Amino acid sequence: MTDARRIIIIGCGAGGGTSAQFARKTDRTATITIFEKGRYPQYSKCGLPYAIAGTVPAFQDLIEFSEEWFQKEHIDIHLGTSVESIDMKNKRVVAQNSSERIEREFDSLILATGATPWIPPIQQIQNNGQLLQGIFVLRTIDDGKQILAQIKKGKHAVIIGAGLIGLEMADTLHTKGMNVTVVEALPTILANTLDEDMSEPVLQSLQLKISVLTNHLAMRVEEHHGAIISLTIKENNTGREKKIQTDLLIIATGTKPETDLAKTIGCAIGKTGGIIVNEKTETSVKDVYAVGDCTEYKDFITNEPLCVGLGSIVVRQGISAGTNAAGGTYTLPPGVILTRTSEFFRMEIAAVGPVKQGMKNLPLVTGKYTGFSKPEYFPGKDSITIKVGAEEQTRRIISAQAVGSNAAQRINTLACAVLGKMTIEEFRKLETAYAPPIAPTLDALTLACDVAALRLDRKRRNP
Repeated sequence: MTDARRIIIIGCGAGGGTSAQFARKTDRTATITIFEKGRYPQYSKCGLPYAIAGTVPAFQDLIEFSEEWFQKEHIDIHLGTSVESIDMKNKRVVAQNSSERIEREFDSLILATGATPWIPPIQQIQNNGQLLQGIFVLRTIDDGKQILAQIKKGKHAVIIGAGLIGLEMADTLHTKGMNVTVVEALPTILANTLDEDMSEPVLQSLQLKISVLTNHLAMRVEEHHGAIISLTIKENNTGREKKIQTDLLIIATGTKPETDLAKTIGCAIGKTGGIIVNEKTETSVKDVYAVGDCTEYKDFITNEPLCVGLGSIVVRQGISAGTNAAGGTYTLPPGVILTRTSEFFRMEIAAVGPVKQGMKNLPLVTGKYTGFSKPEYFPGKDSITIKVGAEEQTRRIISAQAVGSNAAQRINTLACAVLGKMTIEEFRKLETAYAPPIAPTLDALTLACDVAALRLDRKRRNP
């Protein structure tokens, strides 16, 4: 009789928590230990804006698997506990909490250390290493609670960053009655999600409700008695500066992988700063796996490395790491297709594959079509715009974007085409469901492919 397998997981976010669950499903006898430095077990970080808004009634509701749940599954979870060192020679982890020092040995180790918010170099934003009062990032439940406590109807709020989180928070603060300004350094919003021609109508719609200042850099803040009172920004093209009065500043400029522990044991770190992992979420160190925001994986289309940040990918990595660390076999696709979506100010957006800017070395032909969610004659129809990108030589679908009604589900369908390497010709003939109160005879997603196919044919005739 052999001793039970010993698995240690560092971090209990979506990646770490999922790893523990699938390790237990794979090996019912394994000893599984989680060390989580925060106060909460696995919860939805993506749900934080909605808990602040009140759409989700309480922050506690975001907890997906409670401490009691892990204990019931005989998973030894230690909250408020930081890992101080990893001894790979003796396969031992040393951790510390407020009351005890804990040492555990392992056969397999899973790193799920996450990421930390990236703070842009804004002058006077910190005092003694801490953000000024009224300045926040949004990464944890505690961050969300602090932001909620600062919200006051009729007051002014500024958000730095016009990505998904920034615009979701803009919606939240606007719903709470605040006057919202979004500051974005790039010329366009949602630069990692939509091409400019798709994001421009979204920007125009946003401008009807909030102020969005693209192509502006945040330069410095002004404080009074330790609290922020204004932010000075600079227009990139002219260098002209402008001061914005504000009571609340949220920084939504992305994250950087937390890899300190990984570096101490020799894990290879990639170009993006994340831990390099393969299809089994193995690192370069034997018996060590890594999942989530601390990792780097390949893009399915470009084969370029990218930081993992989407919850859907993190959970898949967790399934892989937990299964493999417990002796099973689970292999991810050879790259991620980045299927993503969001909704703000009653606008639904979604996309799959790289944006055009990220495919400079791939000859790309696109097709775009704006239609309706139901036949044009039917009451209650909503607008939907689909843009599809195909590689010129192979005619494979490699990207798609949608803005409007049921955008996410349409992009999910196109995600199947991307992963399955379908051509424009194959997909444009897709037989979609039709009934007047539900959907039109020909859906916008196939009609966008018709446009792309016609353009490809013209390029073939006139190279």
